[in-house]
Amino acid sequence: MLNYIKDVLTNMPTDWLYLTTHRLDIYDEKLAKAQFLEQFEALFKDNNSDPSALSELPTAYDYIRLGHPLSSILEWLIARLNKVASENVISFSSRTIPVLAILRKNAFDGKNTQIVYTNELPDFFDAEILKRVYGYKFDLKKVEEVGEVPVFDGSTVFISEQDEIHAFNLTSNVDFSINIHAHLGSVLVVNGAQHERYISAIQHVRRRETIAMTPANCLAALNGLIGKSSFDGKQRDVEIDKALVLKSIKDITGVNTKPLLGSSGLSIQYAIMMGLIHDALDNHKGKDIKIIVPPNCYGGTNDQARRVAASIDHVEVLDLPVDGGNDMVQGIDIVLAKVASEDAVPYIIAEIPTNPRVEVPDLLKLKEALSKVRTTSTGSIAIDPVFILDQTFCPNVHFLGEGEILSTVRTISYASGSKFPSGGLCTAGYCVGNEKAETLMEKIELHLRLCDNEATDLQVEILARQLPSMNQRIADAYKNTREFVSFINKVLPAAKINFVSEELAEEGFTPSVFSLDLPTKGDTDEKRESYKRALNHRLINLMITEIPDESKYCVSYGQLKGCYWTIPATSTQGTTKEGDKDYIARVALSPNMDLERHKEVFLKFIEGI
Repeated sequence: MLNYIKDVLTNMPTDWLYLTTHRLDIYDEKLAKAQFLEQFEALFKDNNSDPSALSELPTAYDYIRLGHPLSSILEWLIARLNKVASENVISFSSRTIPVLAILRKNAFDGKNTQIVYTNELPDFFDAEILKRVYGYKFDLKKVEEVGEVPVFDGSTVFISEQDEIHAFNLTSNVDFSINIHAHLGSVLVVNGAQHERYISAIQHVRRRETIAMTPANCLAALNGLIGKSSFDGKQRDVEIDKALVLKSIKDITGVNTKPLLGSSGLSIQYAIMMGLIHDALDNHKGKDIKIIVPPNCYGGTNDQARRVAASIDHVEVLDLPVDGGNDMVQGIDIVLAKVASEDAVPYIIAEIPTNPRVEVPDLLKLKEALSKVRTTSTGSIAIDPVFILDQTFCPNVHFLGEGEILSTVRTISYASGSKFPSGGLCTAGYCVGNEKAETLMEKIELHLRLCDNEATDLQVEILARQLPSMNQRIADAYKNTREFVSFINKVLPAAKINFVSEELAEEGFTPSVFSLDLPTKGDTDEKRESYKRALNHRLINLMITEIPDESKYCVSYGQLKGCYWTIPATSTQGTTKEGDKDYIARVALSPNMDLERHKEVFLKFIEGI
């Protein structure tokens, strides 16, 4: 088995190590990891490690934050070595989130937890904050070895820090065993069939609040298992890289406060959420917290906010319709008046431009709505909002710096690093706060560390390499996108295209993504919708078939090359309520692609309809 893995690592596609997002045309989300491993196991039985066979395996997860081929193989191998099912093994980049995942599940189930550990817990594991802010209940117990773990009425979690991340001593008195590694992350084993109902809940925490162990670290762990050196031997000057990244972010955003780097955009967002809740508990004792979120925004943002609200008392999500005919500013004004009347703490999450409709609100009116002094039902001054701005589509726009439109409103801006910041080479994200939000950033940093969700050294190195060219890549990609949008408007005027106006582009909003609402036909709404959905797939399938080297069916944006197609309703909006989903095509262009060829194929598509 180890010899086979050695051959696989020699022959594996480079995409396994270097891509952040994978093909949706060979992916069944309901069978994430399972379908990949089923076919991988068949190759193993045939001792087939040919590069062509490995490259034909189905997508394990659509996005490496959730998992990927190397994490799936690592989990499969550890499962076999420890004689458990592969779905019972889950790897994390974080060393604390696997514990938090079990605590969350037990908090919902009203079940006790004891956390037993050898040596020392990581110094960022803060039991007091986990109990007070996250609402988790648990006992902590230190032992010399696993044999000393006491019998307990509830779940027993055993944590061990060691170099051999695959070596588990699975005893009957331990329900969940976690090996943590100083450099690679952690691996959790769910021990026993009676605990398998935890697996989907744990996977969902990995999906929404953190990331899987990174491809580079999974490769290092696998190399360690087959007797090769675990590390690439390359010396990284992390401090120099980090200083360069922080300077680049300050230059790009026009903000002088300290930026924070996370392992992904959602890792950053989770730290923002928990940091702000912590601040409210400290400074607005006993008051309800309202998280105000667009119901159709990116599914990860939407789902995470609702999960946080479900797990913490006095936190509630309020919907904020923002696009597709809804006015973001008007919505904010209405919802903030409601929150003020209840004397609650308002936190607003919004994307500008919106996703997937690519709309930008009237920014002066937005500032006015956020700055308005409101009163509670008793006449006292209401708590002012914190505006949490997802700037992933346009990370180059200056919102927060001195004199900028949101400089006088408590605002935190963040971006997913797998998009423009890294050009699709890693998932790391970042956030910055304006001067009015600077004190909040301390709490956010605390929770980023507590969850061990900071960017890895390699991620920081990639950002150091990529960020300096980001604004130029944004400009070049916008140019391609504007040309493609103008072409489609000309050759298929019946299509509705959601994209920024020329006027907005002059103001600096230069995204390289647009959504395409194709013309439809049929004598009922149902038939028209069905026809349009089929047409979306027809267009995407034609593009990826005719231009396989450039056009991909992927959840992506801001990549270094190629063109990426997706249908938000079936990808980025996976957990969004059905009525809020967008069954349209979302197209993302890069600075480096054969635009003329894409125009040719689009003309072929029109001829076919």
